[in-house]
Amino acid sequence: MDGKRTSNPVYDSENFNDFLRRNKAVVCALSASYVSTFAGYPLDSIKSRLQTTKTRISVPRLAVLVYREEGIMGFYRGLWIPLMTISFVRAASFTIYSRTKEVFRNYDILCRNSIVDVSLTGGISGAMSGALISFCSAPFELVKVRRQLEYTIAASKGITLQKPPGTLEAVKEIYRNNGFAGLYTGFRLHFIRDTAGTALYFLEYDGMRHLLGRQRSGEQGPTPAWLPIHPSLVPFVCGSLSGVTSWALIYPLDVVKTKVQQRALAGEPYRGPLETLHRLVRGPDPNNPKPVLAGIARIYRGLGVSALRSITTHGLLWTLFDLTAHYIDNLPHSSIQDEP
Repeated sequence: MDGKRTSNPVYDSENFNDFLRRNKAVVCALSASYVSTFAGYPLDSIKSRLQTTKTRISVPRLAVLVYREEGIMGFYRGLWIPLMTISFVRAASFTIYSRTKEVFRNYDILCRNSIVDVSLTGGISGAMSGALISFCSAPFELVKVRRQLEYTIAASKGITLQKPPGTLEAVKEIYRNNGFAGLYTGFRLHFIRDTAGTALYFLEYDGMRHLLGRQRSGEQGPTPAWLPIHPSLVPFVCGSLSGVTSWALIYPLDVVKTKVQQRALAGEPYRGPLETLHRLVRGPDPNNPKPVLAGIARIYRGLGVSALRSITTHGLLWTLFDLTAHYIDNLPHSSIQDEP
C-alpha cells in the first residue's frame, strides 16, 4: 500500500458529487418527474376518458365505473410509458430550457432584472424546448392515449374487450395498420400544443418566481408583503398556477388532438382539426346547432380534473426539483490534497 486513497470512479463520493453538479438539470428533472408523474397519472387517465365520452358524466361517477370495470389498475393503464419516457423527456426539456437561458445570459440578451425580460427568456426557452422535444414525445403520447382509451376504441369498433392488449401489442397494432408514420398520428396538433404550451408554462413560471422574490442569479429572496408565504412553498405555488393556467389556455387544442387521434386509432374516416372543433362546439347536426356556450362547456369538460392533476403534478415537480437542486448545490466540493 502506498498510503494513498484509492477510489472507484463509479462509487467515489467526490466523483459522484461532481457528476451530480455537472448534470444537475437532468438529475433534478428525472427524480422530480418520477414522483409527480405517478401521483398525477390517475387524474390524467380520467381526463382522457372525459374528453372522448359522448355522454355527460361526472368525475366521481366515471371514477367508480373505471374501478368497477377495470379495477384499480384501470387508473394506471399505460403508466410505465409516461413514467419512463415522460421523465426522460422532461429531463431533456429542462436541459434545453436551461441551456437556452444560458445562451441568453452569455450573450447578454434580455438580462435586465425585470419581469418582462425574465418572462420572455423563460417563454422563448420553453418554446424551443417544447418544439424539439415534441418529435420524440409524440409517439409515446399516442400510445398512452391508445392505452387509456382501449375500451372506448374497442366499443366504437363493436368489440367487447375481455382483456385489453398490452403496450407492446398496442404499438404493434398501430405499426401494422399505418406503418411508422402511424406513430405520428396527429403530430401537427401535438407539435403546436407542446410548443405553445411549454412556452406559456415557462413564461408564467419564471414570471411568477420573479414576482415572488427569485433573483436573476437563481437565489430565492424574501417573498413580497402581498403574499407572505414561506420561501419553500414558492415552487409549489408557482408550479401549480403556471401549470393550471397554461393548460387551460391550450386545453381546447388538446381536446381536438385527442379526438383526432381517437378517430384515427379506431379506423374511422379522417376529420380535420377545424371540423372537429366545429362539431365539438356546434354539434354534429348542422341543421340543429348547439348554443356556442354549451359547446365551449363541452370542450372544457374534464378541465376540473385536469386542473387538479396540474396542481398535483406541477406543484410536486417544481417542489422536488428545487429540493434536489438545493441538495446538489450544497454537496461538498472535491478537495484534492497532496499526500506525502
